[in-house]
Amino acid sequence: MSSIDISGLSSIYSSYMNETSANAEAEKLKSVASKAGSDSTDEELMDACKQFEAYFLEQVFKEMMKTVPTADSGDKPTSNLVDFFKENTVQEIAKQSTETNSLGLAQMLYEQMKRNIEG
Repeated sequence: MSSIDISGLSSIYSSYMNETSANAEAEKLKSVASKAGSDSTDEELMDACKQFEAYFLEQVFKEMMKTVPTADSGDKPTSNLVDFFKENTVQEIAKQSTETNSLGLAQMLYEQMKRNIEG
């Protein structure tokens, strides 16, 4: 009986989960944006804009992290766990950055969407 090498499955699963998470976030933002019409409140519209800014920052942070060289520990389960927590940490930092030190992207989007709704 031959053994099956499943070492690559972990990375495939991890990349699938990252894509699924990104797609879910994009779909959520799309649905919020589609609801943003004359019947939505200013608060809902601004919240959608802040969510988009947080998502944008998260993607920027992830791309920046790809440029940092990492040491291979060789321990795959530990590496996957670190990647999971790193992912969650990046999401939280992006959300906190939007709430405390906004780039101004959410405000610009909000103003543009308000003009489009009113005009």
